[in-house]
Amino acid sequence: MSDGRPGYQRAGLAIVLAAGEGTRMKSAMPKVLHKVAGRSMLANAIASVAGAGIERIAVVVGPNREDVAAEAVKAAPASETFVQVERLGTAHAVLAARPALDKGCDDLLIVFADTPLIQPATFLALRAALADGASVAVLGFEARDPTGYGRLLVDDKGLAAIREHKDASADERAVTLCNAGLMAIDGRLAPSILDAIRPNNAQNEFYLTDAVSIARARGLRAAVVRAPEEEVMGVNDRVQLAAAEAVAQWRLRDKAMRDGVTMIAPETVFMSFDTRIGRDTIIEPNVIFGPGVTIGEGVLVRAFSHFDSASVADRSAVGPFARLRPGARIDVGAKIGNFVEIKSAHIGPGSAVSHLSYIGDATVGAKANIGAGTITCNYDGFDKARTEIGAGAFIGSNSALVAPVRIGEGAYVGSGSVITKDVEADALAVGRGRQFEKSGWARAFRQAREGREKKRV
Repeated sequence: MSDGRPGYQRAGLAIVLAAGEGTRMKSAMPKVLHKVAGRSMLANAIASVAGAGIERIAVVVGPNREDVAAEAVKAAPASETFVQVERLGTAHAVLAARPALDKGCDDLLIVFADTPLIQPATFLALRAALADGASVAVLGFEARDPTGYGRLLVDDKGLAAIREHKDASADERAVTLCNAGLMAIDGRLAPSILDAIRPNNAQNEFYLTDAVSIARARGLRAAVVRAPEEEVMGVNDRVQLAAAEAVAQWRLRDKAMRDGVTMIAPETVFMSFDTRIGRDTIIEPNVIFGPGVTIGEGVLVRAFSHFDSASVADRSAVGPFARLRPGARIDVGAKIGNFVEIKSAHIGPGSAVSHLSYIGDATVGAKANIGAGTITCNYDGFDKARTEIGAGAFIGSNSALVAPVRIGEGAYVGSGSVITKDVEADALAVGRGRQFEKSGWARAFRQAREGREKKRV
């Protein structure tokens, strides 16, 4: 991080607290692994501090929480994890990462993994407060209803104290500037400030908020950095998780629309943290983008379509009611129609899979046409096999292509065929039972059945 002077850099360390149990989630999964916008809350927090230029990340987890530690390494491969064996308060949790802290830093950020909406710019503002001379910077917000929150008490020297609601006087309870819990501390002073915190409360816990009074007692300056209330939203139960998801979704929709994407009913479109959509793309209602999706420019995404780890190139059309599963790659100008499912398949430029088809583990060449009801039979119960369809090929409706199989360029497959062998280029392949006809059979059948019914009566 630079303060504007050439060559001046500040080294940063973030300690991310992820040891909470989250019993109010009523889940077998740790709270911080629940997802917001397709990414765990822990990974969201890690990505945000990394976006603020933090070079080192330490994550504090609870005992026997290898799953949380693994998620931390997945989100930040160079991160370190530490275990808080006893639950003795927030400052105690920070000091569980003491080996990381002792390596030294200019800026220490203390972050809660269950506060997943903090943006990199806010963490940069906390770092800027330290660069401006504050020894401690606390993130605060103006609460619509401050009941239950710690109050940030400010005087002419900056932040004077953090007063818990139960300890606040009537005048202090009237204060609406509240503590969001996140904090930045001058890395050179952090070890001595944290070591000075004592359990002076009924719970016999070490409270991080005491860092402010300790700093002030030493003649150091503490500052407040303000953020919108919705940004500092903590998640403790499923209701709050849904509220955080709603905020994240509106952020993603707003950015996409401002970047040139049209959404007919934006409140019905759901995106992931890494969704990429090109300009002049139109998205109809009730569309879901899972993680790993890229949509090009000028694409028409029709209603009720679902994407997951898939890519769609420029000027293509998808849907309505289409499903693109992992590995689906739709090339320029291709058409994927209603009730079509694509998985691990490349659909070539200008090709059409217009309706009621499944194309899996396949390659479809340019300007091929896949008729309604076509399926690639790619799985035998044990292994997957691929189907290759050449450029300009025409697959008739209601055909089954039994992989592994190759349809040559320009070949035709007759409707209703089951194709089990390769088809050469420009050939016609028909794989179905020969049609035969018996004149008068239907009339004789009906008469015989009607005579049987009369005898029964």
